[in-house]
Amino acid sequence: MIRHLVLFKLNEGVTRDDPRVVEGVEAFRALGGQIDELRFWECGWNVSDRPIAYDFAINSAVEDADALQRYLDHPAHQAGVTLWREFATWVIADYEF
Repeated sequence: MIRHLVLFKLNEGVTRDDPRVVEGVEAFRALGGQIDELRFWECGWNVSDRPIAYDFAINSAVEDADALQRYLDHPAHQAGVTLWREFATWVIADYEF
């Protein structure tokens, strides 16, 4: 199995209630029920006020590297990424467990 973690940082001046952000969150929340390769899916807003904290996180799992690539290429995932590019940056980690 591969764990796929993504941490998002909203761009300067962008807030959670920005309509673009709301749409982006809705798009990513829906992915768990849209992409067969996902074995585990959760996402949510950060609750820490530490200055180094990111704003939003995705924690997911897939079977293997091929499944991860199919997930990344899936049109629903790509649509969400397109939305988030407008208002955030992110970092990822993919590791086997």
